[in-house]
Amino acid sequence: MTARTHQHDTASSRAHTREELARGTFDLLVIGGGILGTSAAWTATQAGLRVAMVDSGDFAGATSSASSKLVHGGLRYLQTGNVRLVAENHKERRSLASDVAPHLVNHMPFLVPIYSGGPHGAAKMGAGVFLYSALSAFGDGMGRLLSPNQAKRLAPGLRTDGLRSVAAYSDHQMNDSRMAVMTVRAAVDAGAVVLNHAEVVGLRTTRGRVTGADLRDRVDGQEFGIDARLVLNATGPWVDRLRDMEQPGVAPSVRLSKGAHLVLRTPEPWRAALTIPVDKYRVSFAIPWEGRLLLGTTDEEYTGDPAEVGVVPGDVDQILGEAALGIDAPYLNPDNITYSFAGLRVLPGGPGGTSSAKRETVVTQGRGGMLSVAGGKWTTYRHIGRAILEELRKVTAVPLAEDMSDPLKTVPLPGLASPEAITHRIIIDRDPGARLDPLVARHLASHYGSLAMDIAALVRDEPGLGERIHPDGPDIWAQVVFARDREWAVTVDDVLRRRTTVTVRGLDTSEVRQRTEAMLRD
Repeated sequence: MTARTHQHDTASSRAHTREELARGTFDLLVIGGGILGTSAAWTATQAGLRVAMVDSGDFAGATSSASSKLVHGGLRYLQTGNVRLVAENHKERRSLASDVAPHLVNHMPFLVPIYSGGPHGAAKMGAGVFLYSALSAFGDGMGRLLSPNQAKRLAPGLRTDGLRSVAAYSDHQMNDSRMAVMTVRAAVDAGAVVLNHAEVVGLRTTRGRVTGADLRDRVDGQEFGIDARLVLNATGPWVDRLRDMEQPGVAPSVRLSKGAHLVLRTPEPWRAALTIPVDKYRVSFAIPWEGRLLLGTTDEEYTGDPAEVGVVPGDVDQILGEAALGIDAPYLNPDNITYSFAGLRVLPGGPGGTSSAKRETVVTQGRGGMLSVAGGKWTTYRHIGRAILEELRKVTAVPLAEDMSDPLKTVPLPGLASPEAITHRIIIDRDPGARLDPLVARHLASHYGSLAMDIAALVRDEPGLGERIHPDGPDIWAQVVFARDREWAVTVDDVLRRRTTVTVRGLDTSEVRQRTEAMLRD
């Protein structure tokens, strides 16, 4: 395919989507393509609604791709006695890991080091991880205490000075960007019409009610509009900005808390994560992730422009300092940092510190009838979609069948398959031109599931696409083509940061970025 014809294809694809968005009236327009927006779009489309979803940046381009990458029950919620919440989280965690996205959600052992003079004793922590396992019906085995030597074999950087015991339990992790893209794909497969890099410049109103939005395509500057019976504001940290468009001067509904993370190289791979107690209530995580070690997070009020959030030197000092409570100093050399990122938690407005604010989903309806939703977490993102659907049922403008089946009945994400089986199929491909080495095959299988076979087919057609993007990472150039043609990637960051793992591994050199840019235009 020539560069010129593909440019035409990309432009015409977006033009075609704009035409579809401008045609007729949607039942629901979702503004914002993060956790909340994609979950709402997926759930509402499954319920039979005609749904449009737009985002001014990339899907999951902000906080939803800046999480701690956990799918977890929430061990720390036991501290506050919220046993029911932990049990509910466990149930959903296991559903995601076994039925909805086993190709994207991975089991991870967690260790809690217990030190002399630390905030928790061994007996209390041992009882805590046992209860945590019990609330998961012991589906991942039994929480137990390990010796320091046993723990050190799983987490080589574990600080053993003053270490009395180690509590062990199980949770899961995922790549949040890949989960988001797969959820967008699920919504589109069910009939949703979506467009990223499309900015809302104004809300449409009819007799005082919000009935759509006017947008500008940030790729080519084209303006267009969408009509909808109901508009859902799922813009995360920008939720109050859109509420102000509906009702100028409206009081803020949320406040923001910044969570920063660091990604570090380690001399050898870790096979378990650490949950390091900082004080009675706060913990710091050290989680093996994408061939690196993920450290974090922080929790402090943020009042700046959400678009400007980032990691500052004070965040680095805090994260490394808290990690040092449980990790040997050589592992925490700042020179080992390959990447850092920060996101914003959207919390209910109110007094008190952000660390004690409730982590809950807030749904409000404005004077013009627009629904606004904020808050939530990845583990329960499907529940959030259902909660939003319940709110939609209350709005008479939206046709919803009363006997609608439960959208949480297991509808898997695209690519559902055993990563081991897909890895094997890619490695033994009969066509030598499509064979990929085991590390690459495993990487594709655990990030795309059965869709990895489509990427292998690209390599079969053009063997050069099987080359690694960077020799130190498992991503290949076929993923760039797949991201461009099948996953709505428009910018270099869309590809390297959110469709692949190149950026988080610290491998997005200027040469890699230039070649990626050329392929996006090709």
